[in-house]
Amino acid sequence: MTSADVSFELITALLILGGALLALIRAVKGPTTYDRVLAVNVFGTKTVIILALLGYIGNRSGYLDIAVLYALVNFLGTVALLRFVESRRFFQ
Repeated sequence: MTSADVSFELITALLILGGALLALIRAVKGPTTYDRVLAVNVFGTKTVIILALLGYIGNRSGYLDIAVLYALVNFLGTVALLRFVESRRFFQ
């Protein structure tokens, strides 16, 4: 890896972290519950991207496996949370 590759990957990671920060701000300030749920989902997606990028930078394939698993948990958690918000009760 050259220094240009490392700086490009660093800039990419910083931009992704900036987007995650904006998603966290929306999760706190969101005017509706759906905005907050969407912001948490976006933050989870940014986490998956960061994990995949770290796996690529460090040449570790295990990070990609963890990223895929976290993406699945993020999706299922979002669906479950939206179903709960829609019905306002558990196990229906």
